[in-house]
Amino acid sequence: MKLARFLFLMMFLSTPITGFAQDQDAVDPEAAAELAKKLNNPVASLISVPLEYNKDSNIGPSESGEVWTFKASPVVPFDISDDWNLIARSIITYVDQDIPDYGLNESGLSDIAVQLFFSPKAPTASGIIWGVGPILLLDTASEDSLGTGKWGAGPTGVILKQMGPWTVGGLAYYLVDVGGDSDRADVEQLFLQPFLSYNFDAKNSVTAQAEITRDMEADETNAYFIGSYNRMFKLGNQLFQGRVGFRHWLDQAPDGPDSTELMLRLTMLFPK
Repeated sequence: MKLARFLFLMMFLSTPITGFAQDQDAVDPEAAAELAKKLNNPVASLISVPLEYNKDSNIGPSESGEVWTFKASPVVPFDISDDWNLIARSIITYVDQDIPDYGLNESGLSDIAVQLFFSPKAPTASGIIWGVGPILLLDTASEDSLGTGKWGAGPTGVILKQMGPWTVGGLAYYLVDVGGDSDRADVEQLFLQPFLSYNFDAKNSVTAQAEITRDMEADETNAYFIGSYNRMFKLGNQLFQGRVGFRHWLDQAPDGPDSTELMLRLTMLFPK
């Protein structure tokens, strides 16, 4: 896994650097401006495949544990009527953990989450964009310590408004288990993700967001802040957005991660 982490980082760092040198005239300005707005909208009609790297440190009583996560979150919109889209987003996470205090040293697939948003194609008269639907938790973890051992479901929703270069909004879900291993802890979670983005131009933007997960069964909260700089670029005929930032933990479960680490995301874009 150390080799996989190295290769991912090298791919991310080298691709944007090459792209920045080549993309000055490669991206059509009007198309890029429209894409820039869509990238800040979780229910936009845009096929995208974000690939994200995160690291968490200072885990366990001795603060010696580390966890690396590699996340793919493909987003696919479906045209279901003249007025409505269905946006399907899958969150597939590969975890590599080394937490000596708990005797954990595994890597593998975690649980997969699937979000489905039914969203109007046009904003409301006041410019509000929204979407609602179900979230599904799939028991796909390759190791017990990497997942919940449960199947789950619940409602999810997103609401936002775009005003010139600004996008402000939030995403939320409520998730409970509906089956799985009866010997494992029940799942009841509330997730909140407020976000704010500013586009400097068609290619460059910054994003600030928080991700807050309330575990109601364990009476614990995990929360962190993410700040990032984002840039769109083109290599050949393929559009990308590179995102470089940091993730700072604000609150965590006992002996949970307490660190500020690098966050990297490379998103492949497939506009219609």
